[in-house]
Amino acid sequence: MVFGNRILDYWEDIRKDLATLVAIPSVCGPACGVYPYGKEPARALDTALSLARSHGLETQNVDYYAGHAQYGEGEENAVVMAHLDVVPAGEGWDTDPFQMTEADGMLYGRGVSDNKGPAVIALHCLRALKDAGVKGHRKLRVVFGSGEEIGMDDMKHYFAKAQHPTMGFTPDGRYGICHCEKGLLRFRVTGPASPVLQRFEAGTVVNAVPYKAEALLRCSSQEANALSLAAKNMAEGSFIFEERPEGLYVHSQGKAAHASSPENGSNAASLLIELLYTVFGENLGPLFSWIHESVGMSYDGSLYGVSCRDEVSGPLTFNLGLVHGDTESAEFSVDIRYPATAKGREIVRTLEERTRAAGLAFHLISDDEPLYLPQESPLIRLLTGSYEDVTGNPCTLYSMGGGTYARQMFGKGVAFGASFPGFSSHAHDCNERASIENLKLHAQICLEAMYRMLTA
Repeated sequence: MVFGNRILDYWEDIRKDLATLVAIPSVCGPACGVYPYGKEPARALDTALSLARSHGLETQNVDYYAGHAQYGEGEENAVVMAHLDVVPAGEGWDTDPFQMTEADGMLYGRGVSDNKGPAVIALHCLRALKDAGVKGHRKLRVVFGSGEEIGMDDMKHYFAKAQHPTMGFTPDGRYGICHCEKGLLRFRVTGPASPVLQRFEAGTVVNAVPYKAEALLRCSSQEANALSLAAKNMAEGSFIFEERPEGLYVHSQGKAAHASSPENGSNAASLLIELLYTVFGENLGPLFSWIHESVGMSYDGSLYGVSCRDEVSGPLTFNLGLVHGDTESAEFSVDIRYPATAKGREIVRTLEERTRAAGLAFHLISDDEPLYLPQESPLIRLLTGSYEDVTGNPCTLYSMGGGTYARQMFGKGVAFGASFPGFSSHAHDCNERASIENLKLHAQICLEAMYRMLTA
């Protein structure tokens, strides 16, 4: 019998503690005194650490950025990293998002899957190891973050003061094991205003495909008619034209998607710029003409000269996420997810050279290196064995363009669970849910993995 099965004895306590945490609307907000993300994420962290102490575990709060519960001793430090902050509830819920509800084998509430459910399970796995008196070779910590949903700066602060991990995982992905997360690079390009555009707006965040774009144009009636005709001839896109006293208003409708998979969306900004270029050409000005030339409708970076791929993680993705223009200036921002074996500095060099050659200014926003643990690494073997011994099924490896706390583990960790393929949790959407059956299975896998990290 695998050790992980023992966690089922704690299910009622897991359910009760999860309901307590779901009731806290821990959406990150402005700093407030000693609370870097506002009062509610701080209250969630205080509550989790209080629960840990009530279960006999040591705790530490690192300035309300993050905290941990700990069992065991030793020079090395294994971690399970989860987050207690959540995205806003939004509209359309059938239940109160901050009151956990059980129905038809499901738990509903903001955070039940992302990521309070897995956080509470990891806490009780630590408790189960303590209750069983398991003797290990290192410390084992469950780390609770407070700012994962807004960029993971919580972990930069936490690990500036806390011991770095020897090994670990975050239950904030799906099974099997995400052993590879692409590099994440973001940049901005600025340039002069367009002589044609009074205003251009597209996108709300750089890491999403803009689902709409709007422009206000200075143009003649002949140019307006040419635009209308060109719109009818475009193979993709939907456009609305409206004559206004200040000029011609054009609305472009696309389809949103995450920047890690831009091929699943339809970029309203790119569509609108392509439409405008068919009529105005280089008169759009250097920045918008450069978007036409270097981005177009592509999402692989080929037009910018940075297209690449590898066997481990697949192709580079390139998302034009934000575009702004007015009578003073213009700019656009791009989100790139590049393959695990590629070098971010080489991509940046190409981007910068090509941008400056076009007479525009290049600004690097960030470059987070890829995460990659080979299949034969000890942690991958440990987690694979845990999954297969609990489930009886083979554990597959996969890569993704998104980012998790695994990136914050200094190359020592991966995403492992907690969701299962084929089940939609509606995370970041209304009616977020978790299957009770899946949560129980994840709990057994999680405890088995934590047992092996502690004792290996």
